[in-house]
Amino acid sequence: MSAGRAHTAPIDPHTVEHRGMITVAIMLATIMQALDTTIANVALPHMQGSLQASQDQITWVLTSYIVAAAIATPLTGWLCSKWGRKQVFMTAVVGFTLASALCGLAGSLWQIVAARLLQGVFGAALVPLSQAVLLDINPKDKVGQAMALWGAGIMVGPILGPMLGGWLTESYNWRWVFYINLPVGAMAIYGIARYLPQTRPAAARLDLFGFITLSLGVGLLQLFLDRGEQLDWFSSIEIRAEMIASALAFAFFSVHTWTSLGNSFFNRALLRDRNFVIGITLAFIVGMILYANMALQPSLLQGLMNYPIVFTGIVMAPRGIGTMFAMMVVGRLIHRIDPRAIMALGFTLTAFSLYLMTQLTLDMDSTLIVVSGTIQGLGIGFTFVPLSVVAFSTLAPNLRNDGTPIYSLLRNIGASVGISIVQAILSESTTRAHAKLSEAITPFSAAVQNLPPLFNVQSPTGLGLLNLEINRQATMIGYLSDFHLMMWLTLLAMPMLLLVRVRKP
Repeated sequence: MSAGRAHTAPIDPHTVEHRGMITVAIMLATIMQALDTTIANVALPHMQGSLQASQDQITWVLTSYIVAAAIATPLTGWLCSKWGRKQVFMTAVVGFTLASALCGLAGSLWQIVAARLLQGVFGAALVPLSQAVLLDINPKDKVGQAMALWGAGIMVGPILGPMLGGWLTESYNWRWVFYINLPVGAMAIYGIARYLPQTRPAAARLDLFGFITLSLGVGLLQLFLDRGEQLDWFSSIEIRAEMIASALAFAFFSVHTWTSLGNSFFNRALLRDRNFVIGITLAFIVGMILYANMALQPSLLQGLMNYPIVFTGIVMAPRGIGTMFAMMVVGRLIHRIDPRAIMALGFTLTAFSLYLMTQLTLDMDSTLIVVSGTIQGLGIGFTFVPLSVVAFSTLAPNLRNDGTPIYSLLRNIGASVGISIVQAILSESTTRAHAKLSEAITPFSAAVQNLPPLFNVQSPTGLGLLNLEINRQATMIGYLSDFHLMMWLTLLAMPMLLLVRVRKP
């Protein structure tokens, strides 16, 4: 996104020195930001006690970060045009690292919420800028491998976040979830300052009205999605107000963008590239599936199957290994095989893994979870890299500063939408399944008469234990409903691959 049509001059990849050191530096920043999207989740109960916060209040530790990042992401292109990419990248990494230290030092709820807001503001630019830099410093025959490396950082970070966060919280305390960023940030700052080439800024005017309306629309949408489940959706005045205000803000932004005679905040030239439009649409869907699944699995394994925190991370780790392996393979194949075929394989593997997850039961061991997770990791890896390559393969280099924030923004909004949908379906399916299962519980039914004495419905204790078991089974049905939904969504997205244009070598 940009406030004007002036852009920083693209880097000639054949003249770039220290390409390897630049890649290491920006990937450290990318992984640091990607980890922070999930690393704090498992530490929330510990934060809640330490900061004397209620259950609803502590969720603002997550919400504040998401909202701030969502609002700041669209500003990345204009900032690069105004001050240059290196200056913006340096400022973002320094700010994110200092905000991480403030999170660890926080002594109250409001201090950590303010620090997380700062983290979100500074971290918003890291992912789109790292993608833009890798696209610019690598010649076309190396772009596939570069996007594989970038995708590994984006995908593996959130997957390993809960395991690392659980280990740090259990071995030390929750503050180390944030302190871990300090050495990583310091190395990234040195590498960017030392090796990243300067780009020449180009004067650009900020379209203030476009920025404000888009920021309000995205921020209110994030609040609507994040708090809807807590406040019972449309029965809450707050949720209705956020939905209406978000819709109005997006409406004003759309009308302003399409009727503006001068420069608008959103570069309309992006929509003239078919591959880019299809790419961001598929990125939205991949974000829904990936992050929704990651939000479901920890609660399923810990809350329903009683796995310890560290063991939950171990069971989920093969998924990240599968992703990394697939990305290493696809980085070498992307210029030899039609990327549409690779993405089709990725979507097929993802759908198959979700089908396997619909076969989960409460009394089975972790084998199926590990197998399905590994297959899903392979599927995501085979999908994400060629998707990134295809989305930007036909986009003009001077539009990358505008395009990469859009790509990240759509993926993140897809994640929020996906998480909200699966949580709502989980709640609704659990309630419906509990009611249906309870209908069969009468003193004279054959099912009840064959139950162990522990579940004696004639005693209050036995009836309470039976209700707990019914609730466990009903909740499992809710999870399986979500896995079915994500499987069908994956299959329905596959025909869009036929619309992608592939350049011949």
